[in-house]
Amino acid sequence: MSTTAKLSGTDFDRMVERGAFVDLEPMKIELIHGELRFMNPAGPVHEGEIQFLTDWSYAITNRKEVSVRVQCSINCGDHRPEPDLVWARKMPSRRIRPTHEDVLLLIEVSDSSTGQDLGEKADLYAEHNIREYWVVDLNGQQVHVHRQPDGEKYQSVEIFDHSANISPLCQPTAKISLDELFDFDS
Repeated sequence: MSTTAKLSGTDFDRMVERGAFVDLEPMKIELIHGELRFMNPAGPVHEGEIQFLTDWSYAITNRKEVSVRVQCSINCGDHRPEPDLVWARKMPSRRIRPTHEDVLLLIEVSDSSTGQDLGEKADLYAEHNIREYWVVDLNGQQVHVHRQPDGEKYQSVEIFDHSANISPLCQPTAKISLDELFDFDS
């Protein structure tokens, strides 16, 4: 007989504070639906896209208002996902993990995890009313832009190809060229 232990967000936070996962580095761990999820390390293309998006984010956000977080967890109730990039409201302390209510834009860069990012993760983020969620699909060279969460699903999902320029709702003048984003040779 086997038993599955479900963890709460508080249980997970205590385990992190006590160093329970130190020996598992450099592996990333998320808490989703009470389960510990181990993620594959990022490859060079994945890392390059995160760097491109990070540079773009730093260049166009007001650092006094927006905190750009790279591969850091957020607090979604009892979930602790670690998205690739988050724009969050500036926090009063760096010692506070932003909650889903603080998230202005959340981005996942996806190659092997596209199904999960467009399925379970999209549902999780919609459930927690994260107002804008982008999935950068490296294989399809598309960005899936999710908006208008209703607490269950996103009511608006648009797919943009490499010829588009897109902007986040929180900063509509901040355009990103998907042609540049998907130019893997530069």
